[in-house]
Amino acid sequence: MAQDYYETLGVARTATPEEIKKAYRRLARQLHPDVNDAPDAADRFKEVSIAYEVLSDPEKRQLFDRGGDPMGGARGGGAGFGQGFSFDDIMDAFFGQQATRGPRPRVQRGQDALLRLEVELAEAVFGVTQDLKVDTAVTCETCDGSGAAEGSQPVRCGTCHGQGAIQHVQRSLLGDIRTSRPCPTCHGFGTVIPDPCRECDGEGRVRSRRTLNLTIPAGVDHGTRIQLAGQGEVGPGGGPAGDLYVEIHVKRHPVYLRNGDHLQCQVTLPMTAAALGTSLDLPALKADLAEHDGDDTITVDIEPGTQSGQTVSVRGEGVPRLRGVGTGDLQVTVVVETPSRLDDEQRELLHRLATIRDEQRPEARLGSTHRSVFGRVRDAFRAGAAE
Repeated sequence: MAQDYYETLGVARTATPEEIKKAYRRLARQLHPDVNDAPDAADRFKEVSIAYEVLSDPEKRQLFDRGGDPMGGARGGGAGFGQGFSFDDIMDAFFGQQATRGPRPRVQRGQDALLRLEVELAEAVFGVTQDLKVDTAVTCETCDGSGAAEGSQPVRCGTCHGQGAIQHVQRSLLGDIRTSRPCPTCHGFGTVIPDPCRECDGEGRVRSRRTLNLTIPAGVDHGTRIQLAGQGEVGPGGGPAGDLYVEIHVKRHPVYLRNGDHLQCQVTLPMTAAALGTSLDLPALKADLAEHDGDDTITVDIEPGTQSGQTVSVRGEGVPRLRGVGTGDLQVTVVVETPSRLDDEQRELLHRLATIRDEQRPEARLGSTHRSVFGRVRDAFRAGAAE
C-alpha cells in the first residue's frame, strides 16, 4: 500500500506549511536514532523524513494529492535515507530554525574607510589640528535611511514569501538535490520596496562631502594610522557607520631627517672652525609650524678639535615619544671641509702652522688602533738587521 504522508505526519490534508513543519519537528525529535533506541525508530524516522520531504515541497505535494507518487521507489523502509531530503530540514527539526540564515537584513554596518594624508615633518613631530574633507556615504535625510519614499514602506516579497531565498530541486542518480539561492526579486532581503526614495534610490544612504576636525598627536611617524571610530561609511539601510582610518604620509624635509625619536642633520664646517670650536644657529623645526611663536633657531656648540664625521647631540630637541614619556635628541653630524684654493698668505700661514706642529711630513695613519705605515716598515728593517 502506498504511504499516506499526511497520516505519517499526523496532519490533515488541509494542513498549512507551518503546521506540517511543526509536526515534522515534533516527530523527528522523538524518532531520531540518536535519541530513540526503539527497534523500529530508524525506519519510522525515515518514513517521517520522506513524508515531510513530499509535503514541504509544493510541487511534490500537489502531485501526491492528485494520486501520483512523487518519491518513486524511495518510500518506506526500503528507501535510502535522505533521498531528496535537505540537511537544513534536520537542523530545523532539532534547533527550531533552518541552517540557512534566511533573509538578510537591509540595515547593515558600513565599511571602514582609509584615507591617506600628507603632512609636513614638523606637523608629524609636534602634532597639529586641521580640517579634513571626507567623501563618504551618509544617511539619506529624505527617507531617514529606510530607502522607501515618504508614506510607503517595504513589503514582503511575493516570490520567496519573505524567505530571502528560493529552493530548486534537481533530480540526479543519487536522488533529488535541493539547492537554495538568493531570491532574484528581493536580492535576499525578503522584502521589496515598491516606491523607493528618489534621493537615494532605495539605498538609504547617499554620497556626501563633510569636514572633520582631525587632531594629529605629536610623534606620529610615516605610516601611522589614526582611527576615527564611527566616521567611516554609513551602512546600507542607514546602518551604523564603520570606522575611518587616516594613514599619515610625512613629506621629506630639506634639512632634517627623522630616525626614530631623533632628528638628524648634517653641517659642513671649515677646518679652522672645527679646530678652534664654534657655535652654530640651526633653523628650529618647530618654526615650520604656522602657530609657532618661540625661538626660530637652535644653538649647537662645536667643541674645539671636532673631527669630520663626529656627531654632536642636543638633548630634548628631537621627537616627542608617541606612546611614552620624553623627547629624543637632535643629532648633528659635522663634515670638516678642507680648503681647495689658497692665496699666498694663507699658504704661508698653513706652512708655519705645519712647522710649529711638526707636521711637514706627517706619517699616514690607518686608524686609531694601527701603527703608521712607515713605522711598520722601519720596524721590519730593524728586525732584519738584528738577525
